[in-house]
Amino acid sequence: MTKFIEVEVKDLRVPTSDTLHGSDPFHKKPNYSCVLTSIKNDDGLAGLSVNFTAGAGNDWLMYGVRDLSKLIIGRKLEQFIEDPVSFYLMLIDHHQLRWLADGVARMAIGSILNAIWDLWAKTEQKPLWKLLVDLPPERIVKSIDWRYLKDALTPEEALDRLKNSQGKKLEQEKSVVQKGVKAYSTAGWLGLTDQKILQTINEVKSDGLDCFKIKVGKGLDFDLERMAFMRDAVGVDALLMTDANQIWGVKEAINYMKQLSDFGPHWIEEPTARDDVFGYKQISEALQPYGIGVAGGEQAPSPVIFKQLLMQKAIQFCQIDATRLAGVQDVLAVILMAEKFNIPVCPHGGGIGLCNMIVHYSLWDQICVSGPYRGQLVEYLNFLQDGVFLNPVTIEKGAYKTPTAVGWGLEMNEDFIHDHTYPTGDVWQGREASGSITFVA
Repeated sequence: MTKFIEVEVKDLRVPTSDTLHGSDPFHKKPNYSCVLTSIKNDDGLAGLSVNFTAGAGNDWLMYGVRDLSKLIIGRKLEQFIEDPVSFYLMLIDHHQLRWLADGVARMAIGSILNAIWDLWAKTEQKPLWKLLVDLPPERIVKSIDWRYLKDALTPEEALDRLKNSQGKKLEQEKSVVQKGVKAYSTAGWLGLTDQKILQTINEVKSDGLDCFKIKVGKGLDFDLERMAFMRDAVGVDALLMTDANQIWGVKEAINYMKQLSDFGPHWIEEPTARDDVFGYKQISEALQPYGIGVAGGEQAPSPVIFKQLLMQKAIQFCQIDATRLAGVQDVLAVILMAEKFNIPVCPHGGGIGLCNMIVHYSLWDQICVSGPYRGQLVEYLNFLQDGVFLNPVTIEKGAYKTPTAVGWGLEMNEDFIHDHTYPTGDVWQGREASGSITFVA
């Protein structure tokens, strides 16, 4: 039996504050960053995870991952494979750390668990999505913590739903793997010029994308001009989504989006505070006559918030994030709940490594849970892939090509790691302060 013998954590930061890629109403000059966690087994294999933050967020997250790693050293991978929920509960219910609740604590736990899932997939010599697809429904259901979710979906009901979908699984796997999962591009970053946005639109159009997203919330006059530009650039037939990154109050969001409704936005993403379930419900009901859906979940800190959003029909698009929750098991629970409430799962991507991870969840969802062609869209960013990952995500005919590398496929280029390690990497020499907590936009 193999033991976990070492956990290594690396602090990677990219000075995207120079280009304003990733800029939105709150994150005006973000430095896209990630914590790269490696859990090494005594058989020589290493499981990887990334957890996306912005700049100094890495400082807090790295401490959490290093501290939690003390709990798993010496434990056996086979113990996790046999009973994933016990490992989850050991971390999530720690009698001292539980007081911290969600947020950074849950993200740090997710870093550990996602790396162990990667290690599991590598022992099976399968991509992560294929490991999930091949697991029997009983094992999926038993890996999830159902304590606070049963009023929305019981484990027995989840098992029945997964079993009922088994008859279509082989056909759907063949179709989805061949076609990939449909992507959309976040092209309209708030701080970019129109020319830079148009350049991105034209680049991703050549890959077949016909769905695009724009950041809003800088001011109504600015947004009206930017929306007009975007609609003209993408064409009248393309889907055009908007994203406010929680900048508004509830009534403000409703009034604001009514004034943007002439441009036909498919959804407004995070119109208000991440956990304001009843606020989302009010906004959804007010914008329904305008044909504008509400998307949320990118920063929802737990499956319980997702449960409430789904049960209240407060969102029309469920945006799981690959690293916000406490690992694979939390995300599987959300996908299963979303299927029950007939809400399409449209994962949040971008950052460093998020696109590489969310494609695995979408494949499992569309093969084993909800099936394809239910309005699912998967976010895609056309930067921080080539030169970063040994197996970068690729887009073909407007869809993610199905990953073939084992595990998550998160192995990185050593030069990228060397150059972007903070604060010692080459790109940070002489400008360390612009990557730290004292850097204020």
